Amino acid sequence: MFNKVIKVSLVLVMLVSISTIVIAKIPMVSLPDFSVLAAENSPVVVNISIVKKVNLSTSNKDFKGIPDEMLRHFFGLPKGFSPKQNPKKQHKTHSLGSGFIISEDGYIVTNNHVVENAEKIIVKLNNRQEYNAKVIGSDAHTDIALLKINANNLKVAKIGTSLNLKVGQWVLAIGEPFGLDYTVTHGIISAIGRSLPDDTYVPFIQTDVPINPGNSGGPLINMDGEVVGVNSQIYSKSGGSMGLSFSIPIDIAMNVVRQLKDTGKVVRGFLGVSVQEVSADLAKSFGLKTPKGALVTELIKGQAAEKKGILPGDIIIKFNGKNINRSSDLPPVVGATPIDKLVEVEVLREGKVKHISLRLDALEATIASSNNSNGKESVLGLQLKKVSNKRLQKLNLPFGLEVVMVEGGGIAQMAGIVKGDVLVSINFQPVKSIKQLKRITKRLPTNRSFPIRIMRGSRSIFLPLSLN
Repeated sequence: MFNKVIKVSLVLVMLVSISTIVIAKIPMVSLPDFSVLAAENSPVVVNISIVKKVNLSTSNKDFKGIPDEMLRHFFGLPKGFSPKQNPKKQHKTHSLGSGFIISEDGYIVTNNHVVENAEKIIVKLNNRQEYNAKVIGSDAHTDIALLKINANNLKVAKIGTSLNLKVGQWVLAIGEPFGLDYTVTHGIISAIGRSLPDDTYVPFIQTDVPINPGNSGGPLINMDGEVVGVNSQIYSKSGGSMGLSFSIPIDIAMNVVRQLKDTGKVVRGFLGVSVQEVSADLAKSFGLKTPKGALVTELIKGQAAEKKGILPGDIIIKFNGKNINRSSDLPPVVGATPIDKLVEVEVLREGKVKHISLRLDALEATIASSNNSNGKESVLGLQLKKVSNKRLQKLNLPFGLEVVMVEGGGIAQMAGIVKGDVLVSINFQPVKSIKQLKRITKRLPTNRSFPIRIMRGSRSIFLPLSLN
């Protein structure tokens, strides 16, 4: 019995010794002190408040049978306000956001959606001074806007790079969540290069930093005090932070800012292809060992890809020297490429690598003149065609327009419309033809949202479409 006790004791001693050795090999790292970062960067962060008018040009009878909650959602009206009870021509709304200073003479970066349709913009600095701001330019595709205030000798944000970010590294956010100014939150980078359904031109930085309404446009800061992203979106079912926050990489944001500052607009490249993800099964069928690249499914006639010989079935694996691992990698790379630059596209065709040199077209110019000979036309950032009689019968619809392609980052995509949807009505007016749709949209006032009805599969859905 005594010997057994000695043996058990020896085993315990050995286990404790081994665990001590293992623990000793793990470096003890203390949590970072964010107080210095917060103190240094708060002066470069600004609070942005805007006033905008919501136009209500519809009479009481147009709202018959529509719930007040739905109307408030579509028209951006405050709780308790009903157009049916008070059909005024205009109603002023107020909203809040954040931004950060990038020059001593008052240039400020924020989100496009923070200042979109603003009648008045007021910027408040850390020292409580307030300035009226004007919009130098904005870009809905990347959700970036550039503002200017009349001020000098301002403290400027230290601009870093988003190219070297790593999953797991600490980051900090400063902004105005729910109107609580200069609130500091922190977390880690959860993922990089994240593609969201309504933002094909932005490979978002995903973090678990608590970001809430009011944080939009504020900086995402690394441990060196450098801005590496612009806080833009959250994923939430409640309206509050749920550990899924998305920021625009600073390299993309500053590229847009430079163009807005120089010309007031952004020009981005357009390849003229539709692509899909290469699944494991597709990879095998194409003779690939592992899934990679962007599979070309459709070409737009007369655009760069079609003119230079890219074919449906080609898998784009490299564009302008950058590897394309997933289909979502392609749009932001193409969009950031200058249209006057000769670039090389590397594709896999029938198991062999093929190199194609081309110059991109300008996306905006392409959209503006987008018509083709197959009865498809572009309206509201949508390429549409008439729905076949067979499909109309199946959907039990008398009319409708089928969505053939959705412009990346356009107002239709922002509303949630996807390829394959059937457009039935806009602002409760039936859409029987592309010509009629153009006529309806031409008469609609801007600076507000309109309900648009679509059929998705066999379901009827209403979505809010915001006209710029």
